[in-house]
Amino acid sequence: MSAESSSGRGPRVPSKAARRRPFLIGLIAILAAALIAVIAIASARALAGGAQDLPEAIQTTIAPTPTPTPTPLTPAQQLLKDAPDPATACAVTFFSEGVELTLMLQTEGALYSGLPIPERAGAVFAGWYPTPETAQAQVQTDRVNGSQLAACVDHESTLYAAWTTPEQNLATAAKVPILMYHQFTTKPEGESGWLRGNFVYVEDFRAQMDYVAAQEFYLPTWDELDAFIDGRLFLPRHSLIITDDDADPTWLELAVPIVTERQLLTTSFVITSARQDATPSPFVLQRSHTSDMHRAGDDGKGRMVNLSADEVAADLEESARILGSKEVVAYPYGHHNPTAEQGVTQAGYVMARTIEHGYVRGRTSSSFPSSA
Repeated sequence: MSAESSSGRGPRVPSKAARRRPFLIGLIAILAAALIAVIAIASARALAGGAQDLPEAIQTTIAPTPTPTPTPLTPAQQLLKDAPDPATACAVTFFSEGVELTLMLQTEGALYSGLPIPERAGAVFAGWYPTPETAQAQVQTDRVNGSQLAACVDHESTLYAAWTTPEQNLATAAKVPILMYHQFTTKPEGESGWLRGNFVYVEDFRAQMDYVAAQEFYLPTWDELDAFIDGRLFLPRHSLIITDDDADPTWLELAVPIVTERQLLTTSFVITSARQDATPSPFVLQRSHTSDMHRAGDDGKGRMVNLSADEVAADLEESARILGSKEVVAYPYGHHNPTAEQGVTQAGYVMARTIEHGYVRGRTSSSFPSSA
């Protein structure tokens, strides 16, 4: 007898509910897979920037990513960003009581150029200093000017103005010597011939520059000297200017290395018809010794006193075009007259240097004539 007959019961037949259960489970699985597919498509569209194409119900659940607001640049940062060479740019900020000054762009590793000389009623400007404390103390060796290389921290620097009284400026009464050199020799006994007086033994020159460096003389720039003459700038008594005339080969070969090594600001007055090369050193300013007037005129004196004011001005304009400066001119042979002076002024030069002995003095009263 089979098992079925022995139990007394026939085979078990599933109910209708039991027969529908697998169907429902399958349907739920299909719907779940479809929903996952829809969500996956929606996510992909959102990642692709197509959130606007999603169904409205899904769009409302996606929060837009906020656009960060950029931090505004400071004036110094903006100046540096716009600099022709940001790698060497230095933004200098000036603090001066009672005077507002704009930022200035300088070049790290080059001499400070065109530092402002502010004016304030009842006071005389006494220079720029690296800290408020040094500006207050006004120690000469801390003073910053165009004889020094621009130094910055993270491409920025701040300078602080010092001021003095007209009375103190008058009491100091500085007088500034201008040293003038021409040619150099390696012969201790000097050179022979009619130009003997033009030559300096190079070791004597070295000793003189060692003295200037050791004594820490203040080396004013030409715009500072101009302001000093007018009574707008205080200069310490311990000031002097070093110059060379003609840019002779012996100057370039023997003397330039000496002033460069000691970092002494020097001006070389160049005859631009003979020399158009760039400056041989960052510490050497090249200024005009005229373009083609350093030769004898009809009366045996320099051409500068033999030409009209217009001719003098035209020559100096050409020299300025080459040098990029109308700051100062050195009269060839020291020769000048009212016509030559008119030409210098007409060409737009600020000052002219002679070969007369003496010192440059500043204006000490309203009646003191201004002259270089």
